[in-house]
Amino acid sequence: IYKVGGAQAIAAMAFGTQSIPKVDKITGPGNIFVALAKKACFGYVSIDSIAGPSEILVIADETANPRYVGEETATPRYVAADLLSQAEHDELASAILITTSKTLADQVSVEVDRFVANLSRREIIEKSLNNYGYILLVDSLDEAADCQ
Repeated sequence: IYKVGGAQAIAAMAFGTQSIPKVDKITGPGNIFVALAKKACFGYVSIDSIAGPSEILVIADETANPRYVGEETATPRYVAADLLSQAEHDELASAILITTSKTLADQVSVEVDRFVANLSRREIIEKSLNNYGYILLVDSLDEAADCQ
């Protein structure tokens, strides 16, 4: 396992270098440059997929946790972290929350801002959220499912 990133890492792993031998398979998310590098190297090395840009849509009601801070539940939901897990990949990533709860919408917004202030990929996340991040308030989960 090599902890490297970027299009240059894809080339290094696909063809090998003095410090990184050629690998059998390259997996994991990346920005548009990583996706294009994986596409260019496909055939020389096995890849998981040519994906991107990342996107996530979370539909949540008032039972969801904006950020886990209490006792464990059977299905904890970490809405802010889920949104940020995709927004950090690329400035073109999309992170959207559709909720029936104004309180949850406000709490998630606060938690996202709190998380972003401390993350190393802050600049990328901020651009992603400013361009493609949304919190939509709807009246029902049925309406959320119908959103396009």
